[in-house]
Formats: sequence, structure tokens, C-alpha cells
Amino acid sequence: MSFTEVTLELLRGFTYTLAIFFSTLIFSLPLGLVVAFGSMSKFKPLKYLTKGFVWVIRGTPLMLQIIIFSFGPGLWLGIPIRTVAAKIFMVCIAFIINYACYLSEIYRSGIESISKGQYEACQVLGMTKKQAFRKVILKQVVKRIVPPVANEIITLVKDTSFASVAVQVDIIFVAKKIVNDYVILWPLFYAGVFYLIFNGLLSYILGKLEHKLYYFKA
Repeated sequence: MSFTEVTLELLRGFTYTLAIFFSTLIFSLPLGLVVAFGSMSKFKPLKYLTKGFVWVIRGTPLMLQIIIFSFGPGLWLGIPIRTVAAKIFMVCIAFIINYACYLSEIYRSGIESISKGQYEACQVLGMTKKQAFRKVILKQVVKRIVPPVANEIITLVKDTSFASVAVQVDIIFVAKKIVNDYVILWPLFYAGVFYLIFNGLLSYILGKLEHKLYYFKA
């Protein structure tokens, strides 16, 4: 198999990897904030239920969660997931839930890191709690959480390789198939180059974002 043919096959697989990555990112970022507010809720049943859910998701392997979401409906509900689109959808759900829980802890720690004195100062100035959070607190929180969130995003790129246990179209599965079919090892390392380039691009963008937010450092 020629270098060009391998490249085209890996590019095809990488499009599915990117689909999983961007779907997870788009939905887990806002969902993580919802989960964070739930874990900080003054309504104790909601607070403990949310914290318990986050504890379970963070305490179990992502690969196990992917397997449960991908094969569980067929085994327990008699709803087999056969099409590629349906499999990717279920894999994305597992990724979104997993990363939303991790991001919720980052959001929560960022919000709770702001001193109560700043909230009190805003109240003295006549601001409501919502105004204080939006105009004063939020900018500082964003600045503080960008580095850990960026780290989670970089980790997500690499974690997409776990999707190969459920879907037979992502770049890692394609690379392994080429290795098995043609008894050549280099396509597997070549697949790693795709991750390196994409991670490098993301690191550059996120670094620029962090530098831009330096102005809001508390």
C-alpha cells in the first residue's frame, strides 16, 4: 500500500475523529457549567445527586463508559446500534457526559476561588448578584480556568482514540486495519502524526487565548 493511499485512508478516519472531538467540545463545555451549578446548589438533594453522578463518571474508565453506551442499548433494551452514524452518536454521548463532569469540577473550583469580598464589594456598589457575576466575577473565572480547560481539550484529542472500541471508522481503527492487512507497522506511527499536528494547532490557539485574557488576571 503506497504512502498516498495510506494518507487518504487515515484522512478519512481522521474526519470521524474530528467529528467526535468537536461534538464533545461543543456540548460538554456548556453542560459542564450546568453540572457545576448543580454541584454548588443550595438544594441539598440536587447537590448530592449531582456530586454522586460526577463521582461515578470520574471514578470509572472512559472506555468502559463508551462500551456501556455503545452496546448497552442492544444488550439491555433490545435496541441494536448498527449504523455508523448511530454508533458515533452513542460514543459522543459517552464523551460528552464524561468531559462535562470533568469540566464541571474545573468550573466549580474557578468560581469558588473568587473571594467573597469581591461579591460584597459589588453589592456595596449596588449590583445584583447576576450583575456582579457577569461583569466582575466571570472574567476572572474565565482567566483562571483557561489553562486547566485547555489541558482537558488536549486530552480529549488523544482520548478520541478510545472510540475505536465501538466504531470501526476512526483513525486509530483504520491504522490498525492497515497494519493487520498489509503487515506494516509505520501507518500506526503515521496516525500519531495527525494527533501531533492537531494538538500543536490547538495548543497554539489556546495559548493565544490565554495570553489575550491576561488582562483579566485577578
